[in-house]
Amino acid sequence: MYNFIKKDGKAGARRGRLTVSRGEIETPCFMPVGTQGTVKGLSPLDLEQSSARIILSNAYHLFLRPGLEVIQKAGGLHKFMNWHKPILTDSGGYQIFSLALLRKINDKGVDFQSHIDGKRHFLTPEDVIEIENILGSDIMMPLDECAHYPCSKDHAETAMKRTIDWAIRSLRAHKDSLQDTRTPGHQATRENKQLLFGIVQGATYEDLREECAKRLVEMDFDGFALGGLSVGEPASLRYNIASTTVKFLPENKPRYMMGVGLPEDILQAVELGVDMFDCVAPTRYGRNGTAFTSTGRINIGNAPYTEDLKPLDENCNCYCCKNFSRAYLRHLFNSEEMLGLRLLSLHNVYFYLEMMRKIREAIEQDKFVEFKKEFLEKYKSKS
Repeated sequence: MYNFIKKDGKAGARRGRLTVSRGEIETPCFMPVGTQGTVKGLSPLDLEQSSARIILSNAYHLFLRPGLEVIQKAGGLHKFMNWHKPILTDSGGYQIFSLALLRKINDKGVDFQSHIDGKRHFLTPEDVIEIENILGSDIMMPLDECAHYPCSKDHAETAMKRTIDWAIRSLRAHKDSLQDTRTPGHQATRENKQLLFGIVQGATYEDLREECAKRLVEMDFDGFALGGLSVGEPASLRYNIASTTVKFLPENKPRYMMGVGLPEDILQAVELGVDMFDCVAPTRYGRNGTAFTSTGRINIGNAPYTEDLKPLDENCNCYCCKNFSRAYLRHLFNSEEMLGLRLLSLHNVYFYLEMMRKIREAIEQDKFVEFKKEFLEKYKSKS
């Protein structure tokens, strides 16, 4: 469970520790995204050596491919992908709702067409909990309805109320699964209790966010997530909604901002009191030749790096920066060598995890405000 350690004396930044069946997670934390059971381009050993303590996978994608039967035969997702530290599984609600023309939603659940083979499926909140039970993740996210931006208040309210109803059903299904002794596939669930988070929706309407947060807190979830952000809204509006929402969440439970993860966004959200983050940015940017460094983002394919023999980031101790130059990395990308995207992805994940370590250290010393200011000043300078 969650142990609240301290709050920075000058900000809302929190330091905590989340304990799950497979280990402890120091917060604030960043979760590398392994949507389909793999963090793109990186091995579990790469992640361990980068100090990753938890990763994220997606129940929707794994349900479609390779399918639950394969993962169940392997003994669960951890054994299937050979990652033995904690995993959080997203329900895939956002992915389903982003299908737009391929899905239909009602109060019972979601009817959708697979983006892989066109086959139609119908999933209820109970089905999603069952899927995540079989996957055996340490933290589960329930099915929710993510409203698009912008949307009318009526639409946002309907989605919010449906999310609350689905949360009630998900919590009931989760409790039932913990008592189920008939299904062998649930053995891991009973032995290693999975945590279930509630997801706060309400689009950009403060009163809807407040209502949703209060209703979910009454249900006593293991943690709470801020959903429906980073869907096209201005950053200032996103931060305002986050600030409004966390006021109604308990201090003794973790707070997770879903899908928000550029360095500047993380720093801002940490200051507001958010504990957990995920984002595809480190590996997606890395595959496209962009590196996050202490002096800002750089595109390694640019001409100035042709003969640049400095490391990618002189302040970084990752394998990439300790062994290869910018010139070599540029050569790899221009030659379309796989090693290039792998090394930049490795560096970016390491950069994020090291940033989180420094954030935790700064909070412990009541120096988060100073750290944030100094970090952003360097990060926005020219490389």
